[in-house]
Amino acid sequence: MRDLRSKTLPLLSAALAAFVFTAPLAAHADSSVAVGGTTLVNKGRVAVGRIPANLRDKFGETFGSGSGMSIDAKSWTRNADGTYKGSLWLLPDRGYNAVGTTDYRPRLNTIDVNLSPVAPGATPAAGKEQSGVDAKLADTTLLKDDKGADTTGLDPADGIRHPEGAMPQLPEAPNGKVSLDTEAIARLPDGTMFISDEYGPYIYRFAADGRMMSATPPPDALLPMRHGAVNFASNNPGPGESTPDPKDPTSGRQNNQGLEGMSLTPDGKFLIAVLQSATRQDGGDSSSTRQNTRALVYDAADPAHLKLVHEYVVPLPVFTDAKGKTAVAAQSEIVALSPQTFLMLARDSNNGYGLKGDKSLYRSVVVVDISAATDIAGSKFDADKPVAPKGVLDASVKSATVSQFIDINDDADLSRFGLHNGAPNDRNNLSEKWEAMSLLSVMDPKLPDDYFLFVANDNDFLTQDGFQVGAAYKGDGGADVDTMFQVFQVTIPGLAAK
Repeated sequence: MRDLRSKTLPLLSAALAAFVFTAPLAAHADSSVAVGGTTLVNKGRVAVGRIPANLRDKFGETFGSGSGMSIDAKSWTRNADGTYKGSLWLLPDRGYNAVGTTDYRPRLNTIDVNLSPVAPGATPAAGKEQSGVDAKLADTTLLKDDKGADTTGLDPADGIRHPEGAMPQLPEAPNGKVSLDTEAIARLPDGTMFISDEYGPYIYRFAADGRMMSATPPPDALLPMRHGAVNFASNNPGPGESTPDPKDPTSGRQNNQGLEGMSLTPDGKFLIAVLQSATRQDGGDSSSTRQNTRALVYDAADPAHLKLVHEYVVPLPVFTDAKGKTAVAAQSEIVALSPQTFLMLARDSNNGYGLKGDKSLYRSVVVVDISAATDIAGSKFDADKPVAPKGVLDASVKSATVSQFIDINDDADLSRFGLHNGAPNDRNNLSEKWEAMSLLSVMDPKLPDDYFLFVANDNDFLTQDGFQVGAAYKGDGGADVDTMFQVFQVTIPGLAAK
């Protein structure tokens, strides 16, 4: 998703402080964001590829798609013919859970990739439109708790594992396992990794072999509360579990709206995590007022003890839905460009292949600039005072600025790769959930500021030939939703690869 091994030059931090959105140009042409004296450019899609929906991993269970992604930049090589070879890590979430959650064991997948991009604006050869990314599952690692026991995707209901040693209280399922709904991954040079989740919403650090090393709770304002106490339930009860009372938290993160996006800054010094949408007390109790979410910035100098140093309000994009009403696009992933700026993937819901709704009204990558926003870390807004009651931002707080960069739904660009947004609602219609994103240098000395932006979907394990937790299943809706990769070529001046 985001573990870019590069250094941020002073030029980038200074330039990204003054984003001005430049409207998209004509079909297939570059679209750009003016950045002071420099410009970030989207050159469009250059490759698309798939992993079949019914693929099974080495544990014999249905492969889990992309809630989070981290490219292994050190593994990538550029061949003389302009093709590439390398690997990445793809993080699934809590398993197939159309009717409640299951005892799915959270895991991390290693994917070997051969990339054959077309030139920006070019159309692939007939029959090769979706073979530019040849992705193969190479390995799967289970995520264990700090004692080496299995974790689970089961809803924690009202379960809490009490603090022990250096570990804080953790979400715990009725079967005694730590509950994880993993959403984002940032890989460190030593092979350890940060993984964020929805239940806590926590940031966990895992060893390279998948064993939990530490856990970082969010500020109190983000912890889900019921009846005056922390309650990690997400209202997705597993077998034999009851619905939480009340079904939604009274404050803190909304159900299934945890730390969806997370990224290390290019210099590795800071870790940025963003809540998927506003907390309950900040308007997150309604889909129309959940715009003001929060970005947490941690000092990552000591990976075992993350230190919250900054916190900002980030206004999520809004759009007009099919009924003419204003709606909020929840964020699904971020990629940090500097300690003050990051790319953010935001989208609508309930539209795409495998669902009744066929046409998405908003799927975009935007640029977020927090350099002039009010820092609320450690303030009253981290305790019991809402920063945006009923969705209205407190007058004392200035939010981050957000600028449009890439329209994922651009039909003219999609059509070059045999894809579309909307009817017919077939396998070439984009699926609903685009939740993984990561950046890789183009490795061309003639284009030192160019990068490949990988974007992948979370297919919700939707297949008609599924197997998980000891049982076969057929996904709701009758569709086989492949894991799909889309690769964009972008220019980011001042971001120099190692």
